[in-house]
Amino acid sequence: MVEFRATRSDRSRDLVRAIEQTGFYPEIVADAVASALAGEEVVAFHVHHEPTFDHDEVRRHLTVVVLTGGRLIVAHTDDHAPDDLLPEPYTTTSTETVPLAEVKSVVVNRYVAQPERAGRGVRPEVREAVLTVGWGMVSRVDLEPAVCADPECTADHGLSGTLSGDDFSIRASVAADGPDAVPSLLDFAEHLQRLTRRG
Repeated sequence: MVEFRATRSDRSRDLVRAIEQTGFYPEIVADAVASALAGEEVVAFHVHHEPTFDHDEVRRHLTVVVLTGGRLIVAHTDDHAPDDLLPEPYTTTSTETVPLAEVKSVVVNRYVAQPERAGRGVRPEVREAVLTVGWGMVSRVDLEPAVCADPECTADHGLSGTLSGDDFSIRASVAADGPDAVPSLLDFAEHLQRLTRRG
């Protein structure tokens, strides 16, 4: 297995174990993540294995997000069937590193089951969580024809739309990913929010 640095506060060994547990080309994934880490300590991480169904095939996708003291690392690995690029099955792995100072927004959506039971010493039961992180590299524009208040108007009013950041989003669900996935994602989000807070 690929070697990560290991100090007392470093979580590299836990990260390697989590990658190995997915069973999805752990050597390839760990090698890419270790290269992106470039020797930095792992503060927090989340590993998300997501199979997708494409007609009669199952395709696998693995996302690994890692926090160091100063960077966010996002790694994606996909498997592919033979195609015009390669005549045999292959994988692709991409890594992106973002300085934490560049992170502009961290959005956490929590879906709580039986909210009336929360409180008075009972923790909310978060059944699903979505983490969205924006750093301004990717934006999405949604356009539609602009209209006026007159229902009889047939003039061309141009277009109206919204511009929204769409850098990275990851979802964890107890039903789809098991009981440990949501706490893992929320723990990662908490570390990310702590490291990116201003002032």
